[in-house]
Amino acid sequence: MTEDLLEVVKDGVAVLTLNRPARLNALSRPMLEALLEALPRLAEDPGVGVVVLTGAGRAFSAGGDVKAMAEGTEAPGGTLEEKAQALRARMEVSRWLHEMPTPTLAMVRGAAAGAGLSLALACDLRIAGDTARFATAFARVGYSGDFGGSFFLSKLVGTAKARELYLTADILGAEQALALGLVNRVVPDAALEGETLALAARLARGPRIAYRYMKRNFNAAESGTLRDLLDLEAWHHTRCGMTEDHREAARAFVEKREPVFRGR
Repeated sequence: MTEDLLEVVKDGVAVLTLNRPARLNALSRPMLEALLEALPRLAEDPGVGVVVLTGAGRAFSAGGDVKAMAEGTEAPGGTLEEKAQALRARMEVSRWLHEMPTPTLAMVRGAAAGAGLSLALACDLRIAGDTARFATAFARVGYSGDFGGSFFLSKLVGTAKARELYLTADILGAEQALALGLVNRVVPDAALEGETLALAARLARGPRIAYRYMKRNFNAAESGTLRDLLDLEAWHHTRCGMTEDHREAARAFVEKREPVFRGR
């Protein structure tokens, strides 16, 4: 068990809360391992009709732990292949959120960035508070991206806009995200939990078998395979982690300055 992920199940709704508020819910190995345990279990639980993913405190998730990156503790030793395979195994969280038969909702308050954004995008629906902010963020730390973000973002906003958001790492406000189709609804922050859980409760009361097949239909309608994309992302993301540019960017982030990229 870990305190990095909280789980509450009530009236057919399972709420999973990323729980590292002091780090803006940056992803940790214990958190991801807990998600990999919880999601398959909840998918098989007949008492669970909806899974809600959210973050504790003032953020959904800032994604990777940049402080750990700068300290060199984010991806401990091993060969490129070992590191990529370990990352790929953790990235199954995105596949579960996307492919599990149970509808999944992301309740987004504050920042959803990097791999945190990828997890939100992996869910079936996204409800955002009006002060939510969205950013791919990978380019800011010299990474190429992981957890399926390039797959999900391309499906939601189109490949041209998705590439722009990855290359520029621009930050989107909640209304901008809504206009692009990145989120389904924007509500006042004060009403976010109430409205999200009301929708979750409505879905939990709905036709679960039909929902299961709806999800199969939509997943089958998507061209290409997520599995292949995740393999490629894991390899490239890990390779980027071995560059000077990544290390410089991580240091610059912690030192609160602009990084100087040198293309190596």
